[in-house]
Amino acid sequence: MRSPVVSSHRRSHLNFFNLLVLGLSLFSVAIPGQSQTTDPVHVAPASPPGAAVAMPPVAASGEDLPLHAHAKPLRVDVDLVQVPVTVLDEMNRPVMGLQKEDFSVFEDENAQQIRSFATEDAPISIGLLLDFSKSMSNKFHNEREAVQEFFQNANANDDYFAISFSNRPQLLADATQSIGEIQAKLTTVTPNGYTALFDAIYLGVSKMRTARYKRRALLVITDGCDTTSRYTAKETKRMAREADVEIYAIALNNPIPLVKTLEEKLGQRDLSQITEATGGRTIMIDNAAQIPAAAAAISWELRNEYVLGYRPSNVTRDGKWRKVKVRVSTSRHNTPLQAYYRRGYSAPAE
Repeated sequence: MRSPVVSSHRRSHLNFFNLLVLGLSLFSVAIPGQSQTTDPVHVAPASPPGAAVAMPPVAASGEDLPLHAHAKPLRVDVDLVQVPVTVLDEMNRPVMGLQKEDFSVFEDENAQQIRSFATEDAPISIGLLLDFSKSMSNKFHNEREAVQEFFQNANANDDYFAISFSNRPQLLADATQSIGEIQAKLTTVTPNGYTALFDAIYLGVSKMRTARYKRRALLVITDGCDTTSRYTAKETKRMAREADVEIYAIALNNPIPLVKTLEEKLGQRDLSQITEATGGRTIMIDNAAQIPAAAAAISWELRNEYVLGYRPSNVTRDGKWRKVKVRVSTSRHNTPLQAYYRRGYSAPAE
């Protein structure tokens, strides 16, 4: 049978079509689709509000510890909100002996009925974030002594982890109840490098998501402001505000106030805002020798908290931020009282 005859005009169209298909095939090979890659997407700070941010590399026992900031933040059950409250007098001493009637709680300016009131010393999961940047070289012994003082008031059932930070945070001890283990690990660290303070806080809060106890606290000891973190103060503040973790800090002031830099002033402000948003506070000191006493004071505060529980009058599950305010009556005290507590929570969402 004779082969079909194709006109020259039709052959030119077929040749063009074949070349076009071939070109598209080569183009698709040169640029693979996104579905073919298995690498995670990393968004470097600063990021737009609401964007997911990947955790910077963190050394853990010589290896990188992958932690991701896009994990869901801890939220308060809409059926019961528990607010740990520390009450201090004008000398920054814990005030004991208060009763439920001495407290008032408000959510979004609406008064709430306090249904539970507790003062027991329940076990705590505690993370120690210790600054080992170069500037801590002559304060290393003060920092170790502070850790020892902090443990003096420890509950026997507390558990701990410890993170050192300089250029980046490094996990020293993980989920241990051995104070001796943490002290031994501290002797292996040599102060050096810059101060990745915000990265260390981010890592500490992230690790608390798998903590053993419901009561959770971080203690930060540092002599300077952040100088090298990938996370910004704004990102760290937003993350800390939504986490169910109390953050305390001991920060060493510049001994010469008149030459304090703008960076130092902003760094102290950022750290105070982060700690106070969680119900903790920042203690500013002027001498490294005061670090151990400040650590002992914070440990004592954690052992003398009031825990107020209430059922919110607003039961809407909208995922919105609810502001919390606690007032303490001073009618039975001759000095002003200061209350430290978590300033809000995210309501559950459907």
